[in-house]
Amino acid sequence: MIRLLFAVTLLVAGIGHASAKTLVADVDLSTQRLTIIYKGEPLAEWKVSTGRAGYRTPTGTFRPMRMYREYFSKEYDGAPMPNAVFYDGGYAIHGSYEIGSLGAPASHGCIRLHPADAEKFFDLVLTVGAENTEISIRR
Repeated sequence: MIRLLFAVTLLVAGIGHASAKTLVADVDLSTQRLTIIYKGEPLAEWKVSTGRAGYRTPTGTFRPMRMYREYFSKEYDGAPMPNAVFYDGGYAIHGSYEIGSLGAPASHGCIRLHPADAEKFFDLVLTVGAENTEISIRR
């Protein structure tokens, strides 16, 4: 946690120079974990909730497409999706207030994070740039 806050502080201060794949969000569907890798070094690991039975979370390698601090689902009754980083059409990594389900599949396909972790991820992507961020999702 301290390490992540330090890294975010350095990034915001402009100390690091961004290059391709500076930031990687590595999502392991089998363990329901997202590992943040900054310049090749693991920085943080967070529990996530991905697609539950009947819903899929797409696998592959993606780049952030669009980002919203405050977003409400147009498909699921206006459900809040704070700090949403969309990566494949309507799929996003975003905060969720359903924190009791983190660590197990529970979503309609998006990757849910604790709201505080989603904010950290959003800030990291904003700082290094979407063009320098990779989202890797695997089974």
